[in-house]
Amino acid sequence: MTQKEAITSPRAPAAIGPYSQAIRSGNLVFMSGQIPLDPATMEIVQGGVEAQAHQVLKNLSAVASEAGGSLDDCVKLTIYMIDLAEFGVVNATMEQYFQKPYPARATIQVSALPRGALVEIEAIMQVG
Repeated sequence: MTQKEAITSPRAPAAIGPYSQAIRSGNLVFMSGQIPLDPATMEIVQGGVEAQAHQVLKNLSAVASEAGGSLDDCVKLTIYMIDLAEFGVVNATMEQYFQKPYPARATIQVSALPRGALVEIEAIMQVG
């Protein structure tokens, strides 16, 4: 059986519950959903869904780097949004962080996210 290894980045927000920022199992890294917390203040960034999507992707990038990869190594994303009317904004923001071939993805509208966030993204990354 493959062992689990917790991945923690000081450049991403500390977990706000009983979970790890990411878990490596074999050559896969399962990154917990990131909300737009500024890691220095642990406060949600202001500026709407675009600013929040940037912060979420910066947080995921920090965790990916700590695990020995980058966002380009992500194979699957799940995006949770409060309002799918902002879908285009999140898509445009993602294009600044990912290159083709883009990861597989699902986007789901939800009624609420932790701390009043507008967007949350979790990822699966393949390394090594």
